[in-house]
Amino acid sequence: MTKEKLIALLTLKKVPNLGDSSIKKLIREVGSAEAVLSEKTTNLLKIDGIGTTRIKEIHSAKHRIAAENELKFVEDNKINYTIYDEIDYPEKLKYCIDGPVVLFSKGNIDLKNRKMLSIVGTRKVTSYGVKFCEELIETVVPLNPVIVSGFAYGVDITAQRTAVKHNLQTVGCLAHGLNQIYPKTHKKYMSQIEENGGFFTDFWSTDTFDRKNFLGRNRIIAGLSEATIVIESADKGGSLVTAEIANSYNRDVFAVPGRASDSLSTGCNMLIKTQRAHMLTSAADLIYMLNWELNEKEQPIVQKQLFVELDGDEKKIYDFLSKNGKKLLDVIALQCGIPTFKVASVLLNLELKGVIRPLPGKLFEVI
Repeated sequence: MTKEKLIALLTLKKVPNLGDSSIKKLIREVGSAEAVLSEKTTNLLKIDGIGTTRIKEIHSAKHRIAAENELKFVEDNKINYTIYDEIDYPEKLKYCIDGPVVLFSKGNIDLKNRKMLSIVGTRKVTSYGVKFCEELIETVVPLNPVIVSGFAYGVDITAQRTAVKHNLQTVGCLAHGLNQIYPKTHKKYMSQIEENGGFFTDFWSTDTFDRKNFLGRNRIIAGLSEATIVIESADKGGSLVTAEIANSYNRDVFAVPGRASDSLSTGCNMLIKTQRAHMLTSAADLIYMLNWELNEKEQPIVQKQLFVELDGDEKKIYDFLSKNGKKLLDVIALQCGIPTFKVASVLLNLELKGVIRPLPGKLFEVI
């Protein structure tokens, strides 16, 4: 990418009321960001939905000056960046019409060929929500997913801290520039997250924290992943907005159900009731719905490994399936006396060791 291309994109980003989807439309019509800035007003007026006010702003010199200043900040602070039509731009975000034309980042983010989960929820998370979030992430560790969230209080930071604990990559999406951090109390987690992933934002150093920025931040959270999980939410809130955005991107949405009397379950129950989210009661539901398990067609044609080392729970489940044939996950949990969430993790480990395989309908059998 040339420096002039980046400056041109940043210049267009600075134009008031010109969003990412409109910028992409202009570029498609004219040919490049640089060409848009030099295109005659009469030609730009032929493009539907742009209008004279925005065209006048496009030709304003002050926006280029602001873009050059921002680029200097980016270079001076060694901030990484990528643009929407480059190979290193997050793959799933490329398919979002309003995905950022320029995405800034810090840390050691590597999303290539990685499973990705966005986890969001209330800032006032309960002990139940914390426990569910931690057990969910612990169960999917063998799949090595990237955990995406908003670095906020409650569910967000619980998900990201748990990811770090299990050496999973995690990405925090911010509602401000990379020259600040919100909430300030989370500054202590930044270095760990940058070592195990990092931060994304499309906001500039001149963009201070503001609640109106949450919508822009949430579209990145929803766009990065193949699935968004909502763990506890009131009847209104940013996590529900993120779920709606994920649905608009045709991504899977999951919600953790709760009691009808619990205010922090109202949002999740509503998503499930209105069929805008799958019900999520354990990691097994997630793995099954996303088809992340190693199904029979994906299994390599090899003989079963000999002398595979199995730990206590692995051996107990393996011996049970060897004796009783194919069984449902819930039956395995009941008969082996192991919690369902833990059984799902153990079964996944046994799949990866090549000694069992999943079958349709949540059945498992020994190979």
